[in-house]
Amino acid sequence: MTLIDNGIYLDGSRVATPHSLDETYEQLQAHGGFAWIGLYRPTAEELASVSAEFGLHPLAVEDALQGHQRAKIERYGSTLFVVLRPAHYDDAKEEVEFGEVHVFVGPDFVLTIRQAEAPNLAGVRARLESSPELLALGPESALYAILDRVVDGYEPVVAGIENDIDEIEDQLFGVSDDDALARRIYELYGEVLSFGRAVRPLLAIIGRLEGGYDKYQVDLELQRHLRDVLDHAVKIDQAVEGFRTLLDKALTLHSALVARRQTEVNLAQNEQVKKISSWAAIIFAPGLISGIYGMNFGNMPELHWQYGYPLAIAAMAVFAGGLYLIFKKRKWL
Repeated sequence: MTLIDNGIYLDGSRVATPHSLDETYEQLQAHGGFAWIGLYRPTAEELASVSAEFGLHPLAVEDALQGHQRAKIERYGSTLFVVLRPAHYDDAKEEVEFGEVHVFVGPDFVLTIRQAEAPNLAGVRARLESSPELLALGPESALYAILDRVVDGYEPVVAGIENDIDEIEDQLFGVSDDDALARRIYELYGEVLSFGRAVRPLLAIIGRLEGGYDKYQVDLELQRHLRDVLDHAVKIDQAVEGFRTLLDKALTLHSALVARRQTEVNLAQNEQVKKISSWAAIIFAPGLISGIYGMNFGNMPELHWQYGYPLAIAAMAVFAGGLYLIFKKRKWL
């Protein structure tokens, strides 16, 4: 059953709760006012039914049926078609999940189509029903309340991303797996970009609605509510832009820190190579002398000389000591 909730509203109060689309059409004609129909992943037949009843534009119906639309607002005659991308922060996964809501608003109807579990629009309907003076302003009040709910749902996402960025900053200067940290920064950067693509079009959507105040004689109270929604949306958009800047800098800083650590490792390895090479040279000099005189040829200089052995030992010591002093002076040892 894709019909989640359904009501006929007159003068700010619910006067009927039809249980089918056909009954909704009959009750709307009988009572007047406007119908608020809530659908969850409707079938093509259901969309065809409401489209025929309320004269929805085929292109908008096609978008609603297919889903996966960007946030936008379009006007087809007296009907507004709005696509919103609500977001939810999953604490367990530390990920941002996105939903999709399509809203059709006409002179005597509001049609909401959800393509995901979130957000739960039942809370929006209940809040409006508890404010009959606002609900009495007509179908536009439902649209503004839904906009407000979507924008309010962005605030926990902002808090979750802020927490992730704080953890990343701690990891940058601590002991961490460079590959894992780089992956986390990159993935969070991608989520922030996706979040920005959901938030930023809201500013244009609200701007379009504001532009129609005079032409469509929007009530002053609704204008005030929309202005409040705009203020929140601007703050969230600024926060998202700040996240992009911080994560961009974090990626740059991470690369610099990795390069510095690699340089330090290379320098340490170079120092070890210098020490090993120095000792190898020091050992090589005595070994060369002893190797030559260890060949035991019959005709070798000083082989049978009385001072040949002490001279060979002295030469070994002088060569080794000289090399040691040279390497020590150059700080290789």
